[in-house]
Amino acid sequence: MGNVRNFFTTGQQQLLIDAIREAETETSGEIRLHLDASCDKNVFERALEVFNNLNMHRTKLQNGVLFYLAIDTRDFVIIGDKGINDLVPENFWDEVKDLVISSFKQGNFIEGLTEGIKCCGSKLKTFFPYQSDDINELVDEISFGD
Repeated sequence: MGNVRNFFTTGQQQLLIDAIREAETETSGEIRLHLDASCDKNVFERALEVFNNLNMHRTKLQNGVLFYLAIDTRDFVIIGDKGINDLVPENFWDEVKDLVISSFKQGNFIEGLTEGIKCCGSKLKTFFPYQSDDINELVDEISFGD
């Protein structure tokens, strides 16, 4: 596909970053988005590898969430850290995943991701509400595979 960094325009990338920042005003959870051009292994294993490479497992409450998307292979996964997974029901991410994928099927990647990220913030609010002394533990920028 060429350079994965060019999949979204600069303006679209900013919309996604803004969605992350908005979602994080609802929760102490930390949300990241990672894009790969393709995934040549088990998508969950690759997403977990990215999760660890981004040090998402090092948040104080273990409440990091990764939205992982491999463009060419059309792979998508949402991964929550141990602190989240210990508290939420087994199907916690299904609504968010279905919302995102529904938009993807219509070719609406920005809409799907922004709505999914916002929904994630709302869902996390129940278990990890925003606190006035919260600090942003992880950068909000999109990360890219090479």
